[in-house]
Amino acid sequence: MGAMLKKQSMETVTTPDGTPQKGNILIINTGSTTTKLGYFSDGERIFDTKLEHTADEVARYPSVMDQSDMRRQAIKDFMSNKGIPLEDVDIVMARGGLFTPVVTGVYNVNQDMRDVLISCRDGVHACNLSAVLADDIAKEINESRKAKGLKPRYGETTAYVADPPMADEMLPECKMGGLPEFTRKTLFHALNSRAIVRRYLREHGRKVNDATLIVAHMGGGATISLHRNGRVLDTNHGLGGDGPITPERAGCCPPFELIDMCFSGKYTKEEIKKKLVGRGGAVAYFGTNSLLEVENMAKDGNQLAQTFLKAYVLNICKYIAAMAATADGKVDAILLTGGIARSKMLMDAITAKIGFIAPVEVFPGEDEINSLAENGYMILGGQTKVHTYNKYRLIED
Repeated sequence: MGAMLKKQSMETVTTPDGTPQKGNILIINTGSTTTKLGYFSDGERIFDTKLEHTADEVARYPSVMDQSDMRRQAIKDFMSNKGIPLEDVDIVMARGGLFTPVVTGVYNVNQDMRDVLISCRDGVHACNLSAVLADDIAKEINESRKAKGLKPRYGETTAYVADPPMADEMLPECKMGGLPEFTRKTLFHALNSRAIVRRYLREHGRKVNDATLIVAHMGGGATISLHRNGRVLDTNHGLGGDGPITPERAGCCPPFELIDMCFSGKYTKEEIKKKLVGRGGAVAYFGTNSLLEVENMAKDGNQLAQTFLKAYVLNICKYIAAMAATADGKVDAILLTGGIARSKMLMDAITAKIGFIAPVEVFPGEDEINSLAENGYMILGGQTKVHTYNKYRLIED
């Protein structure tokens, strides 16, 4: 194999049993105008970067899924500039896209998954491109090794996704809506939420995932999920208007008023959706999606900002309390995470209001790159089950 890039960081990734990690992992996480990359060698993070794609580059393609060749070349060029031959990569991990049916865990990228992601059957989002890119690069690695007569250390390189956002393990009673047409669905921060659960278990010396935990992931959107014995029994839909007020989300709205708005003739269907997701919450009130800015307004005496922050805290706590009800009140801990968890003022306010249910612990920020690496090393070490995706039914094999 080619010469390795000089290690620039001693940050390491840890798997549940703490065993030494071996292997090289490439990680791909696509956004609308960025491609985040990570590379780990024997458990150490070598780099974590974000490739920016200009507006002109993106505008040349009808959709994000048409950008596959352009982004794949950008990844290859970056790896080449860093002196890392693609043939050194043992496994490619990708952010999960929008596809159903699926439960939490890891999946190898197969044709069924590609079909659903490329067609955007279950939703349109830039994350759909991650697995397709990872699979294309894995195939290119295998072809290059074969042409050069190189023997892989761990067999052929394969692409995987971990904890995709539409993972559905909800209890039947949690899925039922008030009308047969309105079944409750899942779309939550599964990757970071599950990583935070593993971290909590490690830090508390728990070898078995037998805990009941509520995880509140708070960023531009917010998802509150109930984890019991490794399964996610209930959660809100982070992109479907189901959830608390957030920096960019309107949260659940009064149905009759929403209906009146939809039929007012003032807005298109897409404009209504954008008001609910993207231009709701703090954006609607203050023109910013930064709660730090809203905090500063509140400190300067802005009463609307002060009330908004109280409403934000209350909304988050109401959803946490709802998850506690699903768990019959038997909750080991409440874990607060995401970018907004960096705000001590807001986390203290949430803890004060909801701490009567269970102990509260704060895990600020998120690290999807590290979470994907952790899953990758569990795959290489045979420490996790690998699911096979079927676009019509879930196969447990």
